[in-house]
Amino acid sequence: MNVSTSTSYHKPGKFENSRFEKIHNVIFESSNTGSIAVANEIASLIRAKQKNGEPFILGLATGSSPIKVYEELIRLHKEENLSFKNVVTFNLDEYYQMNPDNYQSYYYFMQEYLFKHIDILPENVNIPQGNLTLEESAVFCNEYEEKIKRYGGIDFQLLGIGRTGHIGFNEPGSHFNSSTRMVTLDFVTRRDAAPTFLSIDNVPKKAITMGISTIFEAKRIVLLAWGQNKSEIVRETVEGEITSKKPATYLQLHNATTIVLDTEASSLLTRINTPWLVDNCEWDENLTHKAIFWLCQETSKTILELSEKDYHEHGMGSLIENDETAYDLNIRVFNKLQHTITGWPGGKPNSEFEKRPERSTPEKKRVLIFSPHPDDDVISMGGTFDRLVSQGHEVHIAYQTSGNIAVSNDEALKFAEMGLEINPESDYYKTIIDFIKAGNNNVSDIPELRKLKGLIRQKESLGATRYFNVPDKNIHFLNLPFYETGTIKKNALSDPDIAIMMHCIDEIQPHQIYAAGDLADPHGTHKVCLDALFLSLEKMRDLPYMNDCWVWLYRGAWHEWDIHEIEMAVPMSPSQVIRKRTAIFYHQSQKDGVMFQGDDSREFWVRVEDRNKTTATRFRDLGLTQYAAMEAFKRYIF
Repeated sequence: MNVSTSTSYHKPGKFENSRFEKIHNVIFESSNTGSIAVANEIASLIRAKQKNGEPFILGLATGSSPIKVYEELIRLHKEENLSFKNVVTFNLDEYYQMNPDNYQSYYYFMQEYLFKHIDILPENVNIPQGNLTLEESAVFCNEYEEKIKRYGGIDFQLLGIGRTGHIGFNEPGSHFNSSTRMVTLDFVTRRDAAPTFLSIDNVPKKAITMGISTIFEAKRIVLLAWGQNKSEIVRETVEGEITSKKPATYLQLHNATTIVLDTEASSLLTRINTPWLVDNCEWDENLTHKAIFWLCQETSKTILELSEKDYHEHGMGSLIENDETAYDLNIRVFNKLQHTITGWPGGKPNSEFEKRPERSTPEKKRVLIFSPHPDDDVISMGGTFDRLVSQGHEVHIAYQTSGNIAVSNDEALKFAEMGLEINPESDYYKTIIDFIKAGNNNVSDIPELRKLKGLIRQKESLGATRYFNVPDKNIHFLNLPFYETGTIKKNALSDPDIAIMMHCIDEIQPHQIYAAGDLADPHGTHKVCLDALFLSLEKMRDLPYMNDCWVWLYRGAWHEWDIHEIEMAVPMSPSQVIRKRTAIFYHQSQKDGVMFQGDDSREFWVRVEDRNKTTATRFRDLGLTQYAAMEAFKRYIF
């Protein structure tokens, strides 16, 4: 794939990457590189206005998408003398009935992530006020609109995008002519915000937002979208019809808009997902397998049933224009897929390595499973975990974070009251009970409460690992410092995090490492934990024992690897599915109303069982043996 490295704008009719696309978009290998490019564009525009002695009117967004942009702007200010004294900012939105000093407010967000680190003049900062009465809010919205107009409109508007297609808080149904106003938030939007508020019940139902027409008057618009979770709405925005049901599609009508994507967010664009439908392809093995599996789905045929006619009718004739026939190609791909299936994730003794995903030697391996949260190991690879132990490998589990914020206050209160019953003189439990009963749901947890919540998750983890017969000495609670803030906002990875990871790896010297490769949210805990592993491996790659260490990536509860990405598929029998479910049940604090449910109302165990069954069914539909369930892995080569 050719990946763009700039956000430069091209006039309509000049930029289309395929006949399907209606908005200029550029794709970067990562959200970091994309964010830096956007920050540099903003910086160049600020400096150009400074030379002319003019103010630069900057529209700003909140949420996880622009964080890296703001970090780069701060770096440019501190290291390259970028001044913001001529910058006037207008934020898109704010929750209603929200005080500015509340850490969940967008006012607080902007201060923390940008304003207090640069030299912008306080009087030049404009953020919708969320603590006014309804009557005052109506007046404020009109004044906000007028103030933007007095400055001549916004020069550069930065946007994120919600999974409903909202920009700002312009939810589905928003009119093209809408201006700054009070809105009712969509349920999906509130559900997505629930982790920040520790429960959907705490998420405000209303907000003040800049309108579509206000945004549309900006001279330049850049929309950021990162991660697999945004891939569907990105495709609909770039390739779909303009509709008020997906307000971001209005941007197809703007003559200076660019959507900036990482590879995961772009993955469903037609030119990326099915490039053979767009133009001639340079076929490599990965793309060939992807196309053939897609063709099976389109034709409802197994791999070995595909005919030359099927290839030609679906834009894939070039695959068989060389000496290889459709039959030969089908056999080759079928065999390759078949060899990914193994009941021996640690390698089968005395077997041919070429026909199996893992090495047969050493027969008994040291295995290190990294789990971002204290239940990801059993949720995402519980069947494989169980097999590794039962087949005699020395299995270690390293829980990278405490997972304490995922324990509700109600759950923690039960344990605190139990502790106080046992030890009535305990100030520790009294402090926790007093804090929770005071209704402190919107402030950071106190250290005592964080410790208790962390212990709850630790003991649940030990229950699951003991069920799988793993010795307690093989369980490692790393408690990486980046996570321990007591809030959803985490610190950046630092040297202490990497040092802890490296010490764990060096202590075990594993032959296999398993880690969460879930990139649904590039700013989420899973991605940060994966980055910590990758940085550690890079620093340790020259150590002799690392030459014999293979890294396998599993996915989280939300997504699975696409079939063409899977390099090891571990089947499970019905009894193994039950054992995995039982291990998940040891994590009682995460059952029946887990705090961070995502957009799926099912419990994690139901969700992951359905996913594992779906993977097995997909293999069956391609012509392979039917299993009860399957877990899938992709190898990472460092």
